[in-house]
Amino acid sequence: MESLITHCLLCLLFFSCPWNSFAQVSSPSPPSSPSSTYNYFLHCFKNQTNEKEASVSTILYSPISHDFPSILNSYIRNQRFTSLATRKPLLIITPTTKPHISAAVICSKSINIQIKIRSGGHDYEGISYISDRPFVILDMFNLRRVSVDIPSQTAYVEAGATLGELYYGIWNKSKVHGFPAGVCPTVGIGGHVSGGGYGSMLRKYGLSVDHVIDAEIVDVNGRILDRKGMGEDLFWAIRGGGGASFGVVVSFTVNLVAVPETVSVFSIQRFLKDNATDLVYKWQTVMQDIDNDLFIRLLLQPVTDEKNKGKKTVRVTFISLFLGDSDRLVSVMNAAFPELGVKKSDCQEMGWAESVLFWSNYDNGTPMEVMLNRTYDSGYLKRKSDYVQDPISKEGLELLWKKLVKLGKPGLVFNSYGGIMKKIPASATAFPHRAGNLYKIQYSITWHEAGEAAESKYLGLIRELYSFMTPYVSKNPRGTFLNYRDLDIGVSHNGMYADGKVYGEKYFMGNFNRLVKVKSMVDPHNFFRNEQSIPI
Repeated sequence: MESLITHCLLCLLFFSCPWNSFAQVSSPSPPSSPSSTYNYFLHCFKNQTNEKEASVSTILYSPISHDFPSILNSYIRNQRFTSLATRKPLLIITPTTKPHISAAVICSKSINIQIKIRSGGHDYEGISYISDRPFVILDMFNLRRVSVDIPSQTAYVEAGATLGELYYGIWNKSKVHGFPAGVCPTVGIGGHVSGGGYGSMLRKYGLSVDHVIDAEIVDVNGRILDRKGMGEDLFWAIRGGGGASFGVVVSFTVNLVAVPETVSVFSIQRFLKDNATDLVYKWQTVMQDIDNDLFIRLLLQPVTDEKNKGKKTVRVTFISLFLGDSDRLVSVMNAAFPELGVKKSDCQEMGWAESVLFWSNYDNGTPMEVMLNRTYDSGYLKRKSDYVQDPISKEGLELLWKKLVKLGKPGLVFNSYGGIMKKIPASATAFPHRAGNLYKIQYSITWHEAGEAAESKYLGLIRELYSFMTPYVSKNPRGTFLNYRDLDIGVSHNGMYADGKVYGEKYFMGNFNRLVKVKSMVDPHNFFRNEQSIPI
């Protein structure tokens, strides 16, 4: 792979080129059909990039193109947005170079057509690839280069790469380095990192954005800017504020973190009959200050009671990552959380990269090359989120179990906070949810029946559970995680401040107004907009 030094030299050469190499285009009438849209972009791209028509045509896909359906659907991770009623883009642009991105921005802006930016397609509400107005998709999947440099302990990764491709690149170079990010290998780097990026090393190393040292972005004028070129305000904003409100994130340069050669994991199930209420209550109280090398996630699910067929109960699964061997893990658990009864036989030892496969539900011994697999089987789904700042009482947990059993379908994921997250200021990056949060909740429901009736039913169930949790979660505002995108909390109809404040303060808390100032500075006419973008 190309070294970071070589890459930086190439960047400097590009930045030194005069901007007039990208000619400004006139403002023709917006194309009125897919074919006219394709022809317009084909002509505009030729002018902007000086490439031949045959070359440009290989990256543009109109709805009449043979490959259009496969290109569109290959990165749709929520089947709710595959119906015939879902508006389709007038064009999909699949850049292979940075100048292609610049041309896409310039050509789209010249006719004021909405551009949606997709890196991995895991946006829960699909806003990287759907819209209620005419639009084009800028699909970043071709820009997936990963360059890991162990001597400097850094990695350069393009926005279209997946977490799995980054992890594989690190594993291929070192078994004692890692990167703190998510546990789903098919998630795209662009959206994951710019939205904050959390994973099972959160308590030890914080978020992905806490380790970003440089980035490249194409701004509203088509300029390719690195950290120095964009300035510290914009660099701050795209680390947790989402990239798509400000431009097209091209790449991140990140610091790697140290991991031991051996890490340990366990997955332990407990049911209500196993004193799960006391265990969950205790988990809430110990995870803030337990050893920073330990992360424990809880999965709370309504399931059939094995001893009382036909009745439901609640299963709680404790899933851990520990940055150390199993002897020390058992010692830590016995000292801080003996009630769970963790034994060495409950634990598995492996390398850090292998632990990502464990967390992704792969069998032990699965080849690491599975990290490079981009296919993802998804159903129809809805997700929501909350933050908990005070322990839910045992009485409250008992009521929660009854609600889960009654609803029968939605589940909850509790992700422990504490550790280093308590020490990083909320304003250090645009991601604000730091000290004061015990854990984050993900509400989860997935179904496999098509149709509006099924969707209405299952959306109603998860919304009822979310409403039930109101007394137990953060307030004024009720905090929400950007990367668990949720259009229920508010939608922008015109890109103005009043609409954006409704959801913006929930996602960004006290950082919202600074994000608005950055947005107004770098994109004053609100070209980069979506249903929940930062307003002006």
